[in-house]
Amino acid sequence: MSPFSARPRWLRAVLVTGAAAAVVVATGTAGQAATGEHASPGFTRACAASHSTTVASCMALIRTGITQHPATFFHDAAPTGDGYGPASFQSAYKLPSSTAGAGQTVAVIEAFNDPDAASNLATYRSSWGQPACNTTTEAGCLTVVNQNGKASPLPSSILSYLYGWATEESLDIDMVSAICPNCHILAVEASNQTAADLGTAVNSAIALGAKYISNSWGVAESSSDAGYDSSYFNHTGVAVTASAGDSGYGVSYPAASSFVTSVGGTSLSTASNTRGWTEKVWSTSSTEGTGSGCSAYEAKPSWQTDTGCAKRTDNDVAADADPATGAAVYDTFDQSGWLEVGGTSESSPIIASVFALAGAPAAGTYPSSYPYSHTSSLFDVTTGSDGTCSPAYLCTAQAGYDGPTGWGTPDGTAAFTP
Repeated sequence: MSPFSARPRWLRAVLVTGAAAAVVVATGTAGQAATGEHASPGFTRACAASHSTTVASCMALIRTGITQHPATFFHDAAPTGDGYGPASFQSAYKLPSSTAGAGQTVAVIEAFNDPDAASNLATYRSSWGQPACNTTTEAGCLTVVNQNGKASPLPSSILSYLYGWATEESLDIDMVSAICPNCHILAVEASNQTAADLGTAVNSAIALGAKYISNSWGVAESSSDAGYDSSYFNHTGVAVTASAGDSGYGVSYPAASSFVTSVGGTSLSTASNTRGWTEKVWSTSSTEGTGSGCSAYEAKPSWQTDTGCAKRTDNDVAADADPATGAAVYDTFDQSGWLEVGGTSESSPIIASVFALAGAPAAGTYPSSYPYSHTSSLFDVTTGSDGTCSPAYLCTAQAGYDGPTGWGTPDGTAAFTP
């Protein structure tokens, strides 16, 4: 447990001294607090919203109004009332999680260091009845490296605590474990929350052999994005996913990149239908919900044929992201144990892990194109919207392709194969 855990976040911020004071902090246009910024009643952002083109914000939203609590003494009981666990996600998306994923590595890109990451993952897995880390096959094991792919020195843990990235890291790691328990997990921790540092972490993940990489962060679009693309995101044969954003209609980068899979968000609920589940576009308010829309800078990839955007359209696919129907996450570093977390930070690692279940991408291809060739192998989301726009499909769900949910959510893994 962090030594600062009893202190409110507004007070924790004054504890940043020395080297910690050099961190680049996203304050937004209104000088918002670095952490604890309320998104809407019932939810709070793990990280401050960023309107910067260089300083990133994570896309995790914490559900409030429910009590966080530690695991049981024996770490053998899953939480109740704190969000979905592995079995729920595997059921909702018809995934072969128990039989696929062996030998695959899923990387999650983070800022700063969460020193409790490995112990928290062990508790998450044991609480949900998942096998412990298998050091022989690396199934369920976690490796943590810095943005240059080295085991040390790792970035500041104080800054991870103060600025909310420990919650983000716990969410990302837990979602990979939930979807692909046989996968190895690689957490690449950037020294700072800038697009350049986080992009460097992407390259290091690839250099270390990861074929599936989740980015649960975003910056505002800019003319610099083409440079970021060529430096960090233009990789064939690697499934790179990115969160579409949590502020409703509009796009963020790197989700806007033509080279990544842009992942929107849904509200996932149980239902008395054949599937047993139902989904709609996640939108809590005009300023809180999945992102979608037209890029102002990125060229339209050849596999996109919709006519509402002259350039790249977000999104490609989607998964659960509503913090009210979010994931159970275990975090003891900047939280108090079990909590419920959503945002498109949840949906991005889900989709990266589904790619891992589907198997290695084909050399020379962009996996973001795969769902466009397998549209019948996705659950089509046809209700809900994330704002007001024209043409309407860019912000409103419909049969077939739409902006908020792309071609839909996973129905098994067929849509994520070459």
